[in-house]
Amino acid sequence: MSINKKYYELKEKQDKYLARKNTVSDSDNGIYERFKYPVLTNESIPLEWRYDLSEETNPFFEERLGINSAFNSGAILFNNQVCLAVRIEGKDRKSFFAIARSNNGIDNFLFDPYPLTIPDMYPNETDVYDMRLTKHEDGYIYGIFCSECHDDTSKDISAAVAGTGIVRTKDLITWERLPNLKTLRSPQQRNCVLHPEFIDGKYAFYTRPMSGFIDAGEGMGIGFGLCSDITHAVIDEEDIIDRRVYHTVYEAKNGAGATPIKTKKGWLNIAHGVRNTAAGLRYVVYAFMTDLDNPKKVIAKPSGYLIAPIGDERVGDVSNVVFSNGAVKFADGTILIYYGSCDTRLHVARTTEDKMIDYCFNTPVDHLRSPLCVKQRIALIKKNEEALKKEEIK
Repeated sequence: MSINKKYYELKEKQDKYLARKNTVSDSDNGIYERFKYPVLTNESIPLEWRYDLSEETNPFFEERLGINSAFNSGAILFNNQVCLAVRIEGKDRKSFFAIARSNNGIDNFLFDPYPLTIPDMYPNETDVYDMRLTKHEDGYIYGIFCSECHDDTSKDISAAVAGTGIVRTKDLITWERLPNLKTLRSPQQRNCVLHPEFIDGKYAFYTRPMSGFIDAGEGMGIGFGLCSDITHAVIDEEDIIDRRVYHTVYEAKNGAGATPIKTKKGWLNIAHGVRNTAAGLRYVVYAFMTDLDNPKKVIAKPSGYLIAPIGDERVGDVSNVVFSNGAVKFADGTILIYYGSCDTRLHVARTTEDKMIDYCFNTPVDHLRSPLCVKQRIALIKKNEEALKKEEIK
């Protein structure tokens, strides 16, 4: 087989694209740093996954299996690298997963030779996406993802049912599929996350009970449930640990995001909140802290959002959306939060354990009413006025 010469031209361009250094952007809120470039886009996907390289069978070097986007990614530290389980969506709208690795987690991510092969246990499963990676104390790395199929009880061709798929591995190469999670009291589940430690000798899941595929309905927020056997995971009871609240950034829906990070003061939870706007749903990332010994007990929750889409992040397939399902903490306390924007590309924000502890415990809570929030802001202004006066006297 003769390789089309166009391949070498595109390969040179892509190598330069993948090798560029990412730099901190100008935006600064003291909590985290954003970066100038996305860490992954559809242009990051290997050419060999998209083109037939043969001069004979592809003389015009046309893209045969195109890629639409690379975004919402689970994250883990493995063999001294940041490894992402990337959601890649083809131009045919079907998503799949692939592992991308970087030495610093900021740039130069390179994909493994092949996408993940997940055992096909469910013939009616149409799509899979948004994998969370959890390094569990049982010795396995688990991938928890949304398993979607058509709702055959409906005449609507777009009606879907969301379930929770479970795979596990020890090397990020060979994956074992387990039966989907069953929640006996919730008809649909998506955005589920596995807690990294046993709770009372059982596996613990953060869940998101929903009445429908899109509409949360009677689902009141982020749930927490236990199961004895993850090889046949069944949750009978779900306790709502973080509720949806009227006129907040998580009014319409909220769900667990990245696998919780263990800090000195509690479990750091990175979640997403959704509210309705005149332009449609707006997704943001928010944070809260739960108790180290009782991870279903919220001990700190700052008001508002942590990350919202800005600039080019607001433009894409699903506008005005940021969504996180992956974060890692290094030994020095550095935390990287990965977030997709508009179901199109993947970004990273850099912070530290100490900064996130300070943010969660010292940022004022949401008092839920405008008059109280004004009082809260005026108190801050007056405090700052006094501090500035004292500084002038010096």
